[in-house]
Amino acid sequence: MSYEAALSRYRKFAFASGPWTRDVYRRGAGPAVIVIHEAHGLHPLVIRFADRVADEGMTVFLPSLFGQPGRPMSGLYALSSVIDLVCVRREFNLWAIGKSSPIVAWLTALAREAGAECGGRGVGAVGMCVTGGFALAMMVEPKVVAPVVAEPSLPVAFGSKARAADIGASAEEIACAKRRFAAEDLSMIGLRFKGDAAVPDARFATYRREFGERFEAIELDNADAAPSKQPPHAVLTLHMKETGPTKAAERRVIAFLKDRTGAGPA
Repeated sequence: MSYEAALSRYRKFAFASGPWTRDVYRRGAGPAVIVIHEAHGLHPLVIRFADRVADEGMTVFLPSLFGQPGRPMSGLYALSSVIDLVCVRREFNLWAIGKSSPIVAWLTALAREAGAECGGRGVGAVGMCVTGGFALAMMVEPKVVAPVVAEPSLPVAFGSKARAADIGASAEEIACAKRRFAAEDLSMIGLRFKGDAAVPDARFATYRREFGERFEAIELDNADAAPSKQPPHAVLTLHMKETGPTKAAERRVIAFLKDRTGAGPA
């Protein structure tokens, strides 16, 4: 069954780089922002966030890395997506520390092309959940100027203090981001719910230690989350309310993207 009606306002194209070819959905005008979906795939709530970015004068690129584009979230679908990630996908690093996932190279190539085409000051990158940390690793591409790590969940933290503190990037990628933050007066945003076991305190402590004031942490109480059968996790999608702290977090992220990419004032 096709669920692509949810993406009817987007233009679909295939993007190839290295060993991978993935479909990408594009909408809007202005500087580029790449929104990388979470473990449930490119579901309607990710698209909702992307629509709001596009409506603020930016060109949104939605890569589909796995799952069925446009398919709504459900328990069974979420389970199948996780099994696919754990057992099948080789482009995602779920467990190893001190390294990013191989698919980051493909995303970086997409950012390079999107930035060259769309102009502005540079490209925004928003990672979510299992892709959250990708936005930081993409800073090796000079066109990426606005990384947002939303509930960064890799490597999987459970059962390991080292993985809990790791931020899913190599030493070289971290060093590159540090240099660029200082030389270009850039920064990043990180978002999480304080009680989220998938994004432990130790991981945000590492971001703070490595990047200091260049890391803007938005940490929300679990009570701020929209009601759901799932524990608070997805700040910009499933657990975002249209009022209150989560809505303010969404507005801050969009303002950050506008300002850094040159789409408009914060």
